[in-house]
Amino acid sequence: MTERCDVLVVGAGPAGLAAAQAAASHGARVALVDMQANAGGQVWRRDARRPAPDPARERLDALLAGARVRWLGQAQVVAAEPGQVLVEQAGTAIELSYGALVLATGARELLLPFPGWTLPGVTGAGGLQALVKQGWPIAGRRVLVAGSGPLLLAAAATAQRHGARVVAIYEQAPAARLHAFARRLWRWPGKLAQAAALRARLAGTPYRTGRWVVAAHGEGRVVEAELNDGERIAVDQLAVGYGLVPNLELAQQLGCELQAHGAHACVRVDALLRTSVASVYAAGEACGIGGRDCALVEGAMAGHAAAGAVEAARALQPRRARSRAFAALLPEHFRLDPSVLAAATPDALVCRCEDVRLGEIDAHADWRAAKLATRCGMGSCQGRICGAALAQLRGPAFAPSLSAAGPRPPVFPVRLAALAAHGAAPHAPPPAASEPITHSVPQGTVP
Repeated sequence: MTERCDVLVVGAGPAGLAAAQAAASHGARVALVDMQANAGGQVWRRDARRPAPDPARERLDALLAGARVRWLGQAQVVAAEPGQVLVEQAGTAIELSYGALVLATGARELLLPFPGWTLPGVTGAGGLQALVKQGWPIAGRRVLVAGSGPLLLAAAATAQRHGARVVAIYEQAPAARLHAFARRLWRWPGKLAQAAALRARLAGTPYRTGRWVVAAHGEGRVVEAELNDGERIAVDQLAVGYGLVPNLELAQQLGCELQAHGAHACVRVDALLRTSVASVYAAGEACGIGGRDCALVEGAMAGHAAAGAVEAARALQPRRARSRAFAALLPEHFRLDPSVLAAATPDALVCRCEDVRLGEIDAHADWRAAKLATRCGMGSCQGRICGAALAQLRGPAFAPSLSAAGPRPPVFPVRLAALAAHGAAPHAPPPAASEPITHSVPQGTVP
């Protein structure tokens, strides 16, 4: 099946929805693709147990009512090249050709390994929030939330709202840096009000700074969390997250130029959010972690520009600058203490898919060498979790996004039946004879 659109938007979070809305407002035919069944991304994920106003649903309904937008939910882009992408939806392969492409691919949570982090009952902070919103039972359970960044408060508030007993929140940043961060929020009163509302909702829940989890203990599931000062706390659920990492696989496959973003990378864009590849734009977290407000304004800018409405995009540049100024505060004030990284002991699993321990990685000079020797990053997640962790723990040489060799298709696991029905494998040149194939097909993807 082959379809054509004027503007293709990949990702239906705040940035993607704003981009689709902006492009459609100029009469463009828009295709909006997302892996989830419902629009909204992680920020506007629908809460299955506590219905509330749904900004994502409202935006999508308005878009679909205009008959200019083709919604492809529960679909994933498995291969991309300039001018077209290959999408799998419900076992069917769809080739989408486009005039312009907006990458609104969002971010994933940064998880750093520590002894016991693979025990049942241990998740990321954002992972806990997603599970709870999807209906996972949490009522009455003792939950400890730890790590770094504003997401900790949001995750704890969601768990509490669903009946959990949040025993404490532990932020690794010291109090002095958090106070400095709070003093600068007067420029963004909306952010200040949001933080104050979350903290008020969690009144009575201890919030400690300069503390982090160094180990999880239990037989069969987590029962205790051990902190850096030696304290042990009884828990039923442990949520530990250290911020977010941009999703760059599609940008890399298309050949978009990247730039350093802390220990990781993001897509390099110009003032109109154009990437280094003609007719390809990027918005939101792909351009660097910035949050919902930044995603909304950048999505609108990219959508306008992709539809040829350059002046409408330029008019939003002051709003973007203001949002990005706030985003710049986050790495400054929530940067990780080097001691946090020391919790990743040589015996800690770093690649859960392939059972590779951190000590095995240290025998190699870079990501590619470690991958070839240990299969680290060759499991179902294709290095999205371990690659981000190693970039943080061992530096740029171990960052997949900064590696010279970009990801080969398929970007995500795809059913061979879908490709067979389509009549072609994803477009990609064969590797040189001296270059090993470093991607594997995860087990269970062949029907």
